[in-house]
Amino acid sequence: MPVNTNRWNKIRYSLFLPIYDLIAAPLYQQRKRSIELLSPLPEEKILILGAGTGLDLPYLQQCNHLTAIDITPGMIAMLKARARRLHISVDAAVMDGQQLRFPDESFDCIIMHLIIAVIPDPVRCIREAERVLKPGGRIIIFDKFLPDAAQLSTRRKIVNFFTNFMFSDITRRSADIINKTGLKKTDDVSAALGGMFRIIRLEK
Repeated sequence: MPVNTNRWNKIRYSLFLPIYDLIAAPLYQQRKRSIELLSPLPEEKILILGAGTGLDLPYLQQCNHLTAIDITPGMIAMLKARARRLHISVDAAVMDGQQLRFPDESFDCIIMHLIIAVIPDPVRCIREAERVLKPGGRIIIFDKFLPDAAQLSTRRKIVNFFTNFMFSDITRRSADIINKTGLKKTDDVSAALGGMFRIIRLEK
């Protein structure tokens, strides 16, 4: 079965559901740091694209207009349960991040945590995010990227064969994706593992 497909993402992340929060636990502080860099305001309309089980919600409790989407139904079910426990109102739905069912210029902020390296077509995904973002709006990306100037080594290609099957692609460059949009990069900081994980802030 091809691994860079929505079908495979639904299968593997459904299998990961019981342990997903445990696997993602080491990156909680990076999620918090990313949202702090985004600086969402209480009345802004915010989209969490590829929201998973809702691990970003604890850092968004002051926000009054939250929308969350994910391709995996089980993830959205767990997100809704987390939102209830936190007493947060969230409009959550199963949706393909490459084909958003929102009008143009719907959101002030978009959060994209650990989705660009997973989704089959990252360029199509970020272009959709750009489309539904209001002029002057912000996008925050937290993900794993190959350094833009680095050569793709044979070792990384071999490792990627396994990581891409299990959870995500580790050979994508942020510039190759962002440069296909009209978005402006305002911040790009190392977040973990010697710069493999980065936090990138974009503006429209």
